[in-house]
Amino acid sequence: MGLFSSSTQTIPVSGEVPSHIAVIMDGNGRWARKRFLPRVAGHKRGVEVVRGLVKQCAKLNVKYLTLFAFSSENWRRPEDEVSFLMGLFMDSLKREVTKLHENNIRLVLIGNRSKFSTELVTQIELAEELTAKNTGLTLTIAANYGGRWDILNATNQMVSKNAIKHPGKADFTEEDLAPHLAMHYATEPDLFIRTGGEKRVSNFLLWQLAYTEFYFTDTLWPDFDEKAFQLAIQSYQQRERRFGRTSEQLASSNA
Repeated sequence: MGLFSSSTQTIPVSGEVPSHIAVIMDGNGRWARKRFLPRVAGHKRGVEVVRGLVKQCAKLNVKYLTLFAFSSENWRRPEDEVSFLMGLFMDSLKREVTKLHENNIRLVLIGNRSKFSTELVTQIELAEELTAKNTGLTLTIAANYGGRWDILNATNQMVSKNAIKHPGKADFTEEDLAPHLAMHYATEPDLFIRTGGEKRVSNFLLWQLAYTEFYFTDTLWPDFDEKAFQLAIQSYQQRERRFGRTSEQLASSNA
């Protein structure tokens, strides 16, 4: 599946290894609470797990890894926790971006940056600029992101663009919308992983997950090690990805 294409319009190419993996990293707070630690300890441990997952994806030649770090609804959390998360995000960018660049990894942030501090936005822009030409794994961090925000934002951009070029245009298509979506540069996720036992998408990549394979695990994010990741990959490899076709059609196309 090429860029800007849709799994509801074309049939993506599926391989043994997902080309694009999207993850909701859930369970940091519960992990810490089980150990009688403050919630922030779970978030710190979670950053270490991200580092390991990036290495595993790069080793498997995964092309895109998208991590849901902070949703537009997470601002509802206690003020001190939100403040800590913003600081942790800043520190992680400063500490990790050079390593990402050295390993040919591109870093992209999607989401509404308007609520971030000027310092954080500057750090994000510097990290994106440094890694922009890297050709290995693309690591996308979704921060202050929401799927509904993404679709609405893309729709507004699409309408605004066409108001000038094509006044009165009303018959918009998926192809018209696609370039304005936050992840216009990537193929749609092949595998969606959510840790922590919850079984919902929580306003994450609502448009892009249309034909994604879902994998839910009770493992809390700080415990999501290489073995847990391999279990998710093995589950994906057992799926029959038909994209609207019958099993017989799939078998025939693979013959």
